[in-house]
Amino acid sequence: MGMRDWLAAVLVGVCSLAQAAGPNNRAEAVQIVAEMRRVVTPGGVERSQMVRIGGIDQAVTIRGTDLRNPILLMVHGGPGYVAMPTSWYFQRGWEDYFTVVQWDQRGAGKTYAANDPATVAPTMTRARMLADAEEMVTWLRKEFGKDRIFLMGHSWGSSLGVDIASRHPEWLHAYIGMGQIANSPESERRGWRFALDAARRDGNQPAVRELEALAPYAAPGQTVQLKDLYAQRKWLGYYGGAVHARRGFEAESAAVKLAPEYSDAELKTIWEAGDFSASHLLADVVATDFSKLTQFRCPIIIFNGRHDYNVSSSVTAEWFETIQAPSKKLVWFEHSAHEMFNEEPGKTLVSLVNLARPFAEKAGDVAP
Repeated sequence: MGMRDWLAAVLVGVCSLAQAAGPNNRAEAVQIVAEMRRVVTPGGVERSQMVRIGGIDQAVTIRGTDLRNPILLMVHGGPGYVAMPTSWYFQRGWEDYFTVVQWDQRGAGKTYAANDPATVAPTMTRARMLADAEEMVTWLRKEFGKDRIFLMGHSWGSSLGVDIASRHPEWLHAYIGMGQIANSPESERRGWRFALDAARRDGNQPAVRELEALAPYAAPGQTVQLKDLYAQRKWLGYYGGAVHARRGFEAESAAVKLAPEYSDAELKTIWEAGDFSASHLLADVVATDFSKLTQFRCPIIIFNGRHDYNVSSSVTAEWFETIQAPSKKLVWFEHSAHEMFNEEPGKTLVSLVNLARPFAEKAGDVAP
């Protein structure tokens, strides 16, 4: 190679490195993420749209490499803590085996941004949210010609999901609960005890004082005040009871900024939407007790984070032992707290493929 050719090759290499050095802004970063996860298979689907549910427009994304695969609807937690904006990280592998639907519920995420909060506020009840979930499942079954789908509920979403599994087993291949709510008052008490014990071991006197001041926290027959709940959650998260070995949800919160589905305007209201949803629904969530709901007529799969104190995994495991279903499976995620799909995405994928998808295979609801 002559000197001139060598210099030309070096210049080409430098230019390539310069082009790869970005992104320079959010738009460029989002474009990179969107292109890497773009569905290119001829039988695939990649939709982002509004669906008329419960009298308002509600946002969904529908993604998968083959529409012959089963539908998997994820019902996010919170209330108001949408999963859609971090699904670019944890979901891509799922799309090879399922057609995955992310849904921003009433009062959350893109749905909040698309509607007048003052109009929606009077409808922010658990009964209405459950009806929305029923409508969403019905719409998906009709839209894609499916007799059954998979319903996956996380945290708050698991309180809706487990009710649908009980009421409409004929709609589901299986119900999958993550951070499954069972007996919320007992879960709250164990979460408070975890945080207080951790603070005492750490010699963190401000935390100890703040947590002790909450006693008797979530006492039987007493309503948990949101200010007390937030104090408990602050220290529970600080000591890894929400995301194992991390202090809170900061990493997930930052990852939201890379969501291709969200405009800049929608991102500006995403946390406002979370506060809006929590103010209307969270008190009800922490009073919910499904201890007596033990009979199911569809398969039940529970993903349980070993270190989850946000929704106590020990309470969930105790409830799981009491339930009866055609098939049931409890999967422990040993390196996770409340966010196993973010904390252990590989194990989440393998568990979905090995434990859930066979129910669709048996029904003939999969791509060859």
